[in-house]
Amino acid sequence: MCPTASSTTKPPSLVEELKAKAAAATTATTAAEQAKKEREYEHLTSVNVVKQAPITHRLQADLASHYSPHVQDLQEYQKMYKQSLEDPATFFGGKAKQFLNWFKDFDQVYIPDPQTGLPSFENNAWFLNGQLNACYNCVDRHALSNPNKVALIYEADEPGQGYKVTYKELLEQVSQLAQVLKYSMGVQKGDTVAVYMPMIPQTIVTLLAITRIGAVHSVVFAGFSSNSLRDRINNADSKVVITTDESSRGSKIIETKRIVDDALRETPNVKHVLVYKRTKNPKVHFEPNRDLDWTTEMMKYKTYYPCEPVDSEHPLFLLYTSGSTGTPKGLQHSTAGYLLGCLLTMRYTFDTHQADVFFTAGDVGWITGHSYVVYGPLLYGCTSVIFEGTPTYPNHSRYWDIIDEYNVTQFYVAPTALRLLKRAGNSHLENNSLKSLRCLGSVGEPIAAEVWEWYSEQVGKNEIPVIDTYWQTESGSHLVTPLAGGCTPMKPGSASFPFFGIETVILDPNTGEEIKDDHAEGVLAVKRAWPSFARTIWQNHDRYLDTYLNPFKGYYFTGDGAARDKDGYIWILGRVDDVVNVSGHRLSTAEIEAAIIEDNTVAECAVVGFNDDLTGQAVAAFVVLKNKSCWANASEEELVEIKKHLVLTVRKDIGPFAAPKLIILVDDLPKTRSGKIMRRILRKILAGEADQLGDVTTLSNPDIVRHLIDSVKL
Repeated sequence: MCPTASSTTKPPSLVEELKAKAAAATTATTAAEQAKKEREYEHLTSVNVVKQAPITHRLQADLASHYSPHVQDLQEYQKMYKQSLEDPATFFGGKAKQFLNWFKDFDQVYIPDPQTGLPSFENNAWFLNGQLNACYNCVDRHALSNPNKVALIYEADEPGQGYKVTYKELLEQVSQLAQVLKYSMGVQKGDTVAVYMPMIPQTIVTLLAITRIGAVHSVVFAGFSSNSLRDRINNADSKVVITTDESSRGSKIIETKRIVDDALRETPNVKHVLVYKRTKNPKVHFEPNRDLDWTTEMMKYKTYYPCEPVDSEHPLFLLYTSGSTGTPKGLQHSTAGYLLGCLLTMRYTFDTHQADVFFTAGDVGWITGHSYVVYGPLLYGCTSVIFEGTPTYPNHSRYWDIIDEYNVTQFYVAPTALRLLKRAGNSHLENNSLKSLRCLGSVGEPIAAEVWEWYSEQVGKNEIPVIDTYWQTESGSHLVTPLAGGCTPMKPGSASFPFFGIETVILDPNTGEEIKDDHAEGVLAVKRAWPSFARTIWQNHDRYLDTYLNPFKGYYFTGDGAARDKDGYIWILGRVDDVVNVSGHRLSTAEIEAAIIEDNTVAECAVVGFNDDLTGQAVAAFVVLKNKSCWANASEEELVEIKKHLVLTVRKDIGPFAAPKLIILVDDLPKTRSGKIMRRILRKILAGEADQLGDVTTLSNPDIVRHLIDSVKL
């Protein structure tokens, strides 16, 4: 029956919206645009000369003193990859027994899909009936075997103020804090604990102490606003918050405790706040009967406290990530599967050995910090560098000074930082040897070929591999990546091949069918579950299904477009949903729009991403004010103030990293006759492709296009 004008139309579901966005993002709108896309794709994937480091360890004369690479060559990778797909029970079961310590051994590796026998997304559970503890695997076993080995190297914001923590010292501090949590603050097994802390050793101690007693940590990046912190505390139902009085980054003081205090005005369930005095500012407010001093509480307890065994599928942590609907998603990771994912990628992606010093220049507030500052390095028993500062303070040599001072072997950083350093020239590299390095990693966003080349030539001296890793908060560990053992021939700009157990496919976004051609472009998906995949969205499993598993039945929908070339190399092409990747941080355009629209001067707003030389992508907001005549007749100075006010609104509501780079005041937004904003048109105008807008006859207000083009030019 055809709908009539009077019939009500059911609004599209989240699944339908995601599929439509994926199709729209990967479908050309004009013949000219299609031709341009084909030319770009041919150029992108036509790299015939692959890059390969001649040896894994830089000096041939030193090879005898180093361990051999864990994966010797491409053929060994292919053999292991094949086994991980054909016999995942043997592959992952064997690795779990080899590399993790268990209080009770598991008796089943995974729940098989009844039709395929493969790991199932719908019943994704691994290492069933086993029991272990994350903290024991990260700390105790290394403290027992090598107590004086350095676990953490703390490089403070100000050079020369850092220190080292051995595995023995780490065990003692974690044990004391575990007792503070349990006995001073009443935290029980399964409770969530909110963490709002900078990059200092106490943050790592906090995470490990929480897992030691079987509680669940929920780290909130210490750049989020009080409103964002409030929402995450309430959603996770955290009754305890751990923070610092202040923090220091790039010589700037950040008032972390004040932000927590502001958030707690609307978090009725929080009973206690534990405060580590990072700057020891006596003016920082302490709330009687709620706030506890870290040092005072730690001194009450003994330096050893046993671990709490937990089931393999026991929640390890929640980590909130931006969603296309604007509401942050609290992704829940399990214990055993996540730990194994971190450990295997440490071993094989980075070719890590226990004598290595691993430096991830990322924040624990994001998944990179969770997996490769905390869990990965400590699980492996090597040394992890914790860097509190920025790459340019006090000068552009800060990273290189750290690498030389501590003999760093693996360096893992976001392309945003590399672009910043590349822009500054090469003089900041002249006084550093960097001879200890064996691996250069890239994380958070695709790395452009020219940045890859600079990284390889200027930092790696064309002697060591550049590892361009593709993964997500949802995946827990790497999905697509070269291996640092020298076995992966690399193409600059490509993430190369899938990691063990990851069966990637390219889907047609319109039909959901796999594209098996040599040259494929579409939506990137994964065909089967793997151990470190997030199990659910906290208290909202339906949203988990609708976001990741229902858009393309039988697959995990990554939300990214991708291409696969004739050699099987995978090229990440960017998001196909309403998420912007700024400096490696995934930001929801809907969340930014909601923050702007809360301002009582704003009638409508549309936020989109656009290319930026430094941050990869940046945020642009097209804003319609309620009083259009107000800004139409405003002076240049008044317009600047209006835009500043809206930027500050976003900074306050979400955080500085989400602030729009462009605020564009317009009369109206491009809308279909049903009232839907056509953000595609806004993206193309920003990209300088106003002559390739395609069919605009579906717009209810086609005349607005010229106004939008003129507004962007201004």
